[in-house]
Amino acid sequence: MSTEKIINLAAYAGKILLQSGAEIYRVEETMNKICTAFNVKEAESFVTPTGIIISITGEDEKITSTIKRIQVRTVDLRKISEVNDLSRTLQYKNFSLEEVADKLKKIDNEKKHSDLFLIFFSAVAAGFFTLIFGGTFRDFSVSFFIGIIIKIFSIIISRLEINDFFLNMVGGAIAAFIALLFKKLGVVVYLDKTIIGSIMLLVPGLAITNAVRDTIAGDLVSGVSRALDAFFTAVAIAAGTGLVFKIWINFFGGTGL
Repeated sequence: MSTEKIINLAAYAGKILLQSGAEIYRVEETMNKICTAFNVKEAESFVTPTGIIISITGEDEKITSTIKRIQVRTVDLRKISEVNDLSRTLQYKNFSLEEVADKLKKIDNEKKHSDLFLIFFSAVAAGFFTLIFGGTFRDFSVSFFIGIIIKIFSIIISRLEINDFFLNMVGGAIAAFIALLFKKLGVVVYLDKTIIGSIMLLVPGLAITNAVRDTIAGDLVSGVSRALDAFFTAVAIAAGTGLVFKIWINFFGGTGL
């Protein structure tokens, strides 16, 4: 059996996981399971949030290595679950390399939820976060509207492949501006709770969680890099929100808190 095909298959599975927001240990474990399922003598991998290095030793003692660069990262727990299940199914079911490759391609090309679905539930999330933080139903309605605008903007920016720092900064600015505007119009009751609930859509919860899990698991490079990624995301949100507040105060003299 070709070691090149096995290693490319394992690296492809790892790439899908990493692009979908999986933890480092899960990516490495899944790639190793795929390799061992095809009777690879030894498999070693080194994974960071932006790249995969994997090396395998075949029965003929030949060492084969490959590198995959990861440039796009998002959150797709369904893909993580399906690739994870596939790697474990291989331990007791015999699939050919072609069958596994087809299954991985199917998982990778699965159609995501429609834009309307994402926009609606982003708005619902923003609204209910505002209620959780103590906002009123008037604040809920404004956060619901802000959630729609932020998600539409995020979809447009992601298609233009503009970096996430800009996206989060402008997202924070949008949340602050619309909340301040509706506060001025007398619709918003609690300005702070409205803004906090809205920007929860931008908070890097998965990145923070994975940073902690990777650090605890001993993947220090990945843990630190993901923590820095989450930190700069928070900085971008704060910068966008703070800039709008500064401009608003200079022009209108206060926020009416």
